[in-house]
Amino acid sequence: MPMDDAGRSRTEWANLIDEWIFSERDRNILKRRLLDGLTYKELETEFNLSIDRLKRIVYKSQNKLFKHL
Repeated sequence: MPMDDAGRSRTEWANLIDEWIFSERDRNILKRRLLDGLTYKELETEFNLSIDRLKRIVYKSQNKLFKHL
């Protein structure tokens, strides 16, 4: 889901991610996926993690973030 479709600015989403996602790595992954629109393949190259691991991180981080909206 593109974050700008949810009625918040990119800056607002970035601030929310910074506030509720405590792992720096997970924050960076979530921002690159949701705000920058990178594919899991691109994230795999950038973060040197498997696509399955990246999907788990994004799913877990999204759930945590959306609970606070």
